Amino acid sequence: MRILKSFGLSFIILLIAGGWLATGTFVMGGQGPGNGETPIIGLIEGEEHGPIATALGDAGVLVEHSPETVEQARLTVAERIAQAAPSATGGVSVRTQNFTVQQMPLEVTLRGRTTAAANIAAVAETSGVVETVHVAKGDRVETGDLLCTLAPGTRAAAVAQAEAGLLQAQAGLAQAQLDFDTNATLRERGLAPANTASAVEVALAGARAQVSAAEASLDNARAELERTNIVAEVDGLVQAPIAVRGSMLSQGSPCATIVQLDPMLFTGAVAEANIGMARTGLDATLRTVTDQTAEGKVTYIAATADEGTRSFPVEIEFPNPDFAIRDGVTAQAVVQMGAMPGHLLPQSVLTLNDEGVLGVRAVEDGVAKFHEITIVSDTREGVWVVGLPSSVDIITIGQEFVVDGQSVQASQSAGSTSSEQGAPA
Repeated sequence: MRILKSFGLSFIILLIAGGWLATGTFVMGGQGPGNGETPIIGLIEGEEHGPIATALGDAGVLVEHSPETVEQARLTVAERIAQAAPSATGGVSVRTQNFTVQQMPLEVTLRGRTTAAANIAAVAETSGVVETVHVAKGDRVETGDLLCTLAPGTRAAAVAQAEAGLLQAQAGLAQAQLDFDTNATLRERGLAPANTASAVEVALAGARAQVSAAEASLDNARAELERTNIVAEVDGLVQAPIAVRGSMLSQGSPCATIVQLDPMLFTGAVAEANIGMARTGLDATLRTVTDQTAEGKVTYIAATADEGTRSFPVEIEFPNPDFAIRDGVTAQAVVQMGAMPGHLLPQSVLTLNDEGVLGVRAVEDGVAKFHEITIVSDTREGVWVVGLPSSVDIITIGQEFVVDGQSVQASQSAGSTSSEQGAPA
């Protein structure tokens, strides 16, 4: 008996619920009242206005939406508030802030890597056995520092022989000069014939030539001996390969390799869309993945684009006196291309209109007006945009609750910006 009562009660509840649902509507597509709606009783009957639906409609049970209700449902929140705003108050209250045109810095971000200015091999200018290696890998050297010393061999003896030859030639020159002076004195007194002058002049010229030849021989011998000392031609860090003591170096063989790290280069590429603004001498700020920073200038812009990327290789030179930034580190460079008029706005004032266009809502003569904008760059201070009047009162609070042409009560916020606060050109 209890089971029959429970089933009976459940059946009655189902009938009531089914009847209640049958008086509602079924919406397809989620388009709201008036769009895609179908009475559920119509689905059950298989036609829109069946006898049951007609009877329920006459009884006022079926849900029906008037044209006014449908139109109200389609309004946005801002449009509903605009309709509900009492005209006596002058419109919706909003807060505004004045923004004026500023000099907007034009910056182009490049990605690339650091590159040593040069990798220079300190080579032997003569052949010989390595007697001493004065540096190791990683050592910092300056121009003129000794890197390797070759065994002198017979070069010291060649210098001594050249010095002796020079002394002999100088003695011959002294004798030839004495003979020339004596002959001139005798000719003046008439004790020597006049035709003897040419002989002593030739002898003097020959002695002078022998001295010049002896001096050149001595210079060559000393230079050959000096070539046994291999020195650094630039400042930098010593890298492999490095010669080993006792090894034989022929002329042109490297003693050590020096990486020149000051100045340093950043190598990257400028997109073809920005190549028209690029030029040498532009200031740039460099930041590496190791969070090191440096300031430099653009020193080179390629005249031909890369075939694969259609971008133009560039080089930025920057000082690196302490060698803190190493060769081959991934880095990012921000190049200052100049400046142009723009507005610096907080991101909170940006909004979309009904068509999905990005812009801001401003107040002009007590009326709200939408201005379309274009974002040029995004910074920590805000977004730089173009497309606004030189001076504009932008709604900072309440912009989502007004529409174009709506009267508003605007109160000015503190902290309005001016062109004097902008970044320098």
